[in-house]
Amino acid sequence: MNFISPNTTDLLLSEAASENLYLKLIEQINKDFNLANEAIDFPMSTSPEELKIQLHEKIYRLIQYKFAEYLNLLYIIDVPEDQIKKLDGSDISELSAQVAFLILKREWMKVWFRNKY
Repeated sequence: MNFISPNTTDLLLSEAASENLYLKLIEQINKDFNLANEAIDFPMSTSPEELKIQLHEKIYRLIQYKFAEYLNLLYIIDVPEDQIKKLDGSDISELSAQVAFLILKREWMKVWFRNKY
């Protein structure tokens, strides 16, 4: 069974929900953010839409005000550097949405593999 990465945040979140792994995804995000000393605590009741919005806002604030911490977070989560470098940084709101998606993709991959193997 091969891991196929979803192309959008909404597809990713619905796939996580359909495989009953959405709560594991929330746990993984909380865990990695805390490892990076960027405390975030999504309750297990967080809806996919809320998760998407709040993660986007958190990344936006990190890029704007805590850039070193933002880079550390990407390192801890293990978001591929080449994917980050391909993004257009001219619009911070758009950039933070794309980075939030890359973070979700990486976290989803971790949860998916842990569940399968």
